[in-house]
Amino acid sequence: MHKSSRVAPPPSRLALSPRERQILRHMTEGCTYAGTARRIGISVHTVDGYLRRIRAKTGVHTQAELIRLAVTLGL
Repeated sequence: MHKSSRVAPPPSRLALSPRERQILRHMTEGCTYAGTARRIGISVHTVDGYLRRIRAKTGVHTQAELIRLAVTLGL
């Protein structure tokens, strides 16, 4: 059986910052990068940077995987 190399580490091993969690939570609410930026008063580029860091920390690559991660984390 082939295991995907894109499986996120268990939630207990994730060290997401409070701001990274906030960004991820907005994504689960259906916000765009621009909508998230507007809501919390940062630039779209900063939102993108946070999402890049989340992806690097967790090994997820797609929007769907980010949403699944957020649900797993209870965000």
